[in-house]
Amino acid sequence: MANQLLAGKRGVIFGALDDQSIAWKVAEKCAEEGATIVLSNAPVAFRFGEIQKLAEKLNVEAIPADATEVADLENLFSKSMELMGGKLDFVLHSIGMSLNVRKKKEYTDLNYEWMHKTFDISAISFHKVMQTLWKMDAMNDWGSILALTYIAAQRTFPDYNEMAESKALLESFARSFGYHFGTHKHVRVNTLSQSPTMTTAGQGIKGFQEFFDYADKMSPLGNASSEACADYCVVMFSDLTRMVTMQNLFHDGGFSNMGMNPAVIGL
Repeated sequence: MANQLLAGKRGVIFGALDDQSIAWKVAEKCAEEGATIVLSNAPVAFRFGEIQKLAEKLNVEAIPADATEVADLENLFSKSMELMGGKLDFVLHSIGMSLNVRKKKEYTDLNYEWMHKTFDISAISFHKVMQTLWKMDAMNDWGSILALTYIAAQRTFPDYNEMAESKALLESFARSFGYHFGTHKHVRVNTLSQSPTMTTAGQGIKGFQEFFDYADKMSPLGNASSEACADYCVVMFSDLTRMVTMQNLFHDGGFSNMGMNPAVIGL
């Protein structure tokens, strides 16, 4: 049941590709909670994904933007404010891609050109998003900027490859820019560390199904679903969390605090 937690708020959501995407679920939930939104993804996602279907379903605009290109971001935020009639109240960064993972390159034999691309797409793009918002003065006071991350930023998951370093950098950007946004504009910046989730991107990681099952057993509450993640995002965009900033928030059924669970070893 919707509570209209985001009534009157305006936001941009990056990363909806298909109905398995967390960003897709977040967009649906934000609309349900009364927000006006604009969807965005890379131009290639508009050709191969289903973002236009979501835009039509929610009766919102979808604007292509390469988040690694500042000019694209400037165009996106300018058009979004024009379409929605004012500054933004929230932004979701749900962007990540590794060619090394896609090409099944081992961590000890990475292609460094691809690694640079991974960092640019998966982490530096977050800084570019925030810097563009900052320079354009595009965020309302007490707004909320949120990026999705993963616990591999703190712990070793060998098959996650250099995406682990990308997430660590992403989280650092949130803390550093969170200081500036909070001090000067009363805007909060956080990262949300989600359980392994059956998204199109996640399933491209080697051994993902086995790890998904392991994490589900390890977590006292089981893996958090994409729908539950969307609920958490709504709370982070709402006025209920106005004093939460520069945090990495675990949304993983308790996995991040577990050492050993007897269920994993069949006790």
